Amino acid sequence: MQQLHTPHVVVVMGVAGTGKTTIGPLLAARLGVPYAEGDDFHPPANITKMTAGTPLTDEDRWPWLDAIGGWAHGRAGLGGVVSSSALKRSYRDRLRAATPGVVFVHLTGSRELIEDRMSHRQGHFMPTALLDSQFATLQPLEADEAGVAVDVTGTPEEITERAVDALKGLPEPGR
Repeated sequence: MQQLHTPHVVVVMGVAGTGKTTIGPLLAARLGVPYAEGDDFHPPANITKMTAGTPLTDEDRWPWLDAIGGWAHGRAGLGGVVSSSALKRSYRDRLRAATPGVVFVHLTGSRELIEDRMSHRQGHFMPTALLDSQFATLQPLEADEAGVAVDVTGTPEEITERAVDALKGLPEPGR
């Protein structure tokens, strides 16, 4: 009997401006799975704080991460892509606790490139002023975390291709 391939639940992570909201849907389309926008899981109070230029605390983030984790858990064995900054190891651990097979695609790039991209965005609540706090908070994926780092230079299509190729190197969920 042929082994069925179970798609990954992928969290597209990185600091603001790396392209999570652009790459996430493209990656989901390439993988043939649904996409969920991580920002949509924020309670209104979080968006108010970020819009005002106030960084979120860990206490602000727990309900948001739990909501993302709940969505990811519901997609376990089915596959899905969700965006989440997931900047700290403790945040990723919380997502893994909800969905043990989750994998991360860490979108990486220079601060200069990301700041330039953020300065051209329209209608997003995250001001460029919070970029320093994002980089200060960022804890890159560690060797024991299931995931890949993908450079964000180039077009969205090129970045998505790099992510798809990198994900091919990961073991199937549940193995």
